[in-house]
Amino acid sequence: MKKIEAVVRHFKLEDVKSAITEAGVQGMTVTEVRGFGRQKGHKETYRGAEYIVDFMPKVKIEIVVGDEELDKVVDAVVNSARTGQVGDGKIFVSNVEKIIRIRTGELDESAI
Repeated sequence: MKKIEAVVRHFKLEDVKSAITEAGVQGMTVTEVRGFGRQKGHKETYRGAEYIVDFMPKVKIEIVVGDEELDKVVDAVVNSARTGQVGDGKIFVSNVEKIIRIRTGELDESAI
């Protein structure tokens, strides 16, 4: 089993959600996050004072899938989140050792 963490632009959330739903994903967790990479940040003016916003608002999507579904779901995220501009985001894939559905006690892939 794999955990996919995708950090994408806010306005791409619905596109990504639609794409991964079509790819067969039944659930996800979405968190509003802030960070920076190559995009760095930008300058804003507030009450006449200019300041730099270092951390850019993003959305983090977490999905757990079986090993055989990984490539299909990653491709769906990449294709739906890409704008071609700096700041499109990142995808992190990691192994999941165990999953337990609290309500039923189901384990691993049957609990996804």
